[in-house]
Amino acid sequence: MFELSLDTFRLYLPLLAMLAACLVVLSVSHWLLIRRQGSAVSSIRRQLLLMSLTGVAVILLVLTLPVGEATKGDLLSLLGLVFTGIFALSSTTFVANAMAGFMLRSVKSFRHGDFVRVGEHFGRVTVSGLFHTEIQSEERDLITLPNLYLTTQALTVVRSSGTFTSCEVSLGYDVAWHKVEPLLILAAQEAGLDEPFVQILTLGDFAILYKTGGICSDVNQLLTQRSRLKKAVLDQLHGAGIEIVSPNFINQRQLPAQQVFSAPPKYANDNESSEFSPESKIFDKAEKVVKVRTLLDDVIRLQRTIAEHKSLLGDVSKEQQVELKLRIQEAGERIKSLENIIDKARSNQQKEQHERP
Repeated sequence: MFELSLDTFRLYLPLLAMLAACLVVLSVSHWLLIRRQGSAVSSIRRQLLLMSLTGVAVILLVLTLPVGEATKGDLLSLLGLVFTGIFALSSTTFVANAMAGFMLRSVKSFRHGDFVRVGEHFGRVTVSGLFHTEIQSEERDLITLPNLYLTTQALTVVRSSGTFTSCEVSLGYDVAWHKVEPLLILAAQEAGLDEPFVQILTLGDFAILYKTGGICSDVNQLLTQRSRLKKAVLDQLHGAGIEIVSPNFINQRQLPAQQVFSAPPKYANDNESSEFSPESKIFDKAEKVVKVRTLLDDVIRLQRTIAEHKSLLGDVSKEQQVELKLRIQEAGERIKSLENIIDKARSNQQKEQHERP
């Protein structure tokens, strides 16, 4: 009995050794690729490498099975048929999303942290993978969109250099446009917008529809700027005695003739900039992604600096060599510090991802 168990163990020993080796290689590869996420290995290439390594591991396990060569050939043929069937059945979604992911990566329409609008969805990009893209909405929710959806819908990306933000207001024909326009221009300026403008959109049956706005230079404060602009419009119009009510407005109460339906204005002051910014809480995950991306850009810049300094070592004097070596050492220490920060940030993101229901 003992000899039979020993012979069975020896028979399956190559398979067990190969299984252990595959698990170690896949675990180490996964750890290395996750640790270097966003720098040397992109999200799509990381997923493809892990899928390829898993496929190779399965083939190696089949080849080490303690069966005959004919049986191994049949198993490999069956495995090929299974993979072919899986790809054929899921080609409409799996392959289509993968190809759409390659297209988005090659076009480079957006980066992590950018504001995007796709169909009815609006938010900041937090994840850009092979099969899906994740955005964080204005309600702080995480929305997962298939890459195929992004390539078949009109994709709007807010430029990081600045974007126009505006609001609309309708006023009656009894208010002259040349009185309204300067007030709306002043409201846009007080809201902190550059190059303010005013447009008359429509001449309705009962009211004139105005549009005012300007360039928001800090797109990270886009939601706050929109709200600030609307506050400034209310303050300017009400401060000038202009009522923002419908021409069909009817109130059944008896009011004095001098009653004006407008709230007292609150003009911009120095304390305006200290008000709470909701973007820091709404787009918290997107902000973390942007900070990590900035750190990664710093690491790449420092690596290029080190390479440039090393290329100059042979062409300068000894004093300059000492100075260059000192700079190289400082840059190397800075890279190690940044990589430690990035690793901690990545670890926290993974914990949050696992804790998310």
